[in-house]
Amino acid sequence: MPPPPRSLARRLLAPVATLAGVAAAFAYVGTVDPNEPGHYPVCPLLRFTGIYCPGCGGLRSAHAFVHGDLPAALGANALAVVGYGLFAVLMAVWLIRAIRGVPMRLAASPVLWWGVGAVLALFTLVRNLPFGSALAP
Repeated sequence: MPPPPRSLARRLLAPVATLAGVAAAFAYVGTVDPNEPGHYPVCPLLRFTGIYCPGCGGLRSAHAFVHGDLPAALGANALAVVGYGLFAVLMAVWLIRAIRGVPMRLAASPVLWWGVGAVLALFTLVRNLPFGSALAP
């Protein structure tokens, strides 16, 4: 005998809680300006090596994004802005599936993870070279 179907409120709990957590984080970063020194820790890779990691500029990007300044957000960390878009699509799919009662299953193949790693490595390499200085925060 299959288990009884879960209520709509129960199905929406995980995606809505996730969305609320991300919204709270963005609200905090939108309120506490990362451009002001002393509010957030410095990236250890940047501090000790002078190399921009793939996340460097991510907080400034989120701050600009919250304030509707897309050019500044892209200038701080273009890859993060792409991530915001991917997250929005994933959240929309998760919410629609939860409303319809269809479980959300993410099964990423190793090829996808290697591809993500390659994009992150390439982004890191290019933003640290002179010709890729436009990607540096």
